[in-house]
Amino acid sequence: MLKAHAQVKTDKAARYLKALCNHFSHKVQATYDDNHGSVQFGIGNCEMQADGDTISFQVEAENAENLERVKEVVGGHFERFTGEVALKVTWQDQA
Repeated sequence: MLKAHAQVKTDKAARYLKALCNHFSHKVQATYDDNHGSVQFGIGNCEMQADGDTISFQVEAENAENLERVKEVVGGHFERFTGEVALKVTWQDQA
């Protein structure tokens, strides 16, 4: 299993986590509460955690192609959801 993670500083971490999970739940399995979210995309998974002023993402997939796709989907949606604030996700691949 290949993995990557990212952390983004924002005072709206919990709000973005809920919005992302709710959005993804229209097409794939997603569960969430105030501080944690889990999304199963079929090609990979994403775990999200909101801790105060930080949202953390942990993604995993069976192969590099699927991992890149999950990173694109999660990161792209997050960046669009931040609107004019224009927050960016910088992924760190894990060994």
